[in-house]
Amino acid sequence: MPCIPNPFSSLGICHNCYPEGVKPSSLPVLAALSFVGVLPLASCRQEPAALSRVAASASSAEQNSASRSALIERQRAALASIPLPTKSRYVDVHEPGAWQNPFLSVDSNMINLRITLPDANPSTLGAGGLLRPSAARRQELQIRFDDLPTALIDIPANAWPYGRVVALEEYPLADPAARPAIRRKMDVLLHQLNDLGIVVDEWPDRN
Repeated sequence: MPCIPNPFSSLGICHNCYPEGVKPSSLPVLAALSFVGVLPLASCRQEPAALSRVAASASSAEQNSASRSALIERQRAALASIPLPTKSRYVDVHEPGAWQNPFLSVDSNMINLRITLPDANPSTLGAGGLLRPSAARRQELQIRFDDLPTALIDIPANAWPYGRVVALEEYPLADPAARPAIRRKMDVLLHQLNDLGIVVDEWPDRN
């Protein structure tokens, strides 16, 4: 029988063109099921690519962690020539100006690093007096947080008379609103310095 379109069918298909056993009302359902049947196949194709990206990301993170660990080990080795601290040498130091080892004062964006270089004159005559003031051997630098390990490594070994220990304080003139952020950065610095094998003597307890 010739195919005569049904004008009342929204699909424009005559009843004679339907497959045997399929009702006209079933066609939209079959079409939907056919479409859904394609979705798992597409998802399966996407899964290997997604897994590859996850694996690549994990591999990159592992490499970065290994690189960071290797860097810390090199920095620790560079500081190993400085002996462990002797607390009896600095336990009675209560004024920042009297501290002879590296002194770190943490601001919101920078670290103020104070270094006291050793007296080149071996004689004790006049040491610390008007002709040989210790302040003349003091240097202050502003460094970035990321540059701290390199800066500490570059300090001469004889500028660590107490051993491998630094003083750490919040910058006294910092904006009070920045204090919480500074405290968080100090916590990060404490962990970083400990990783380098450096003892930290915090100065709020001494003021």
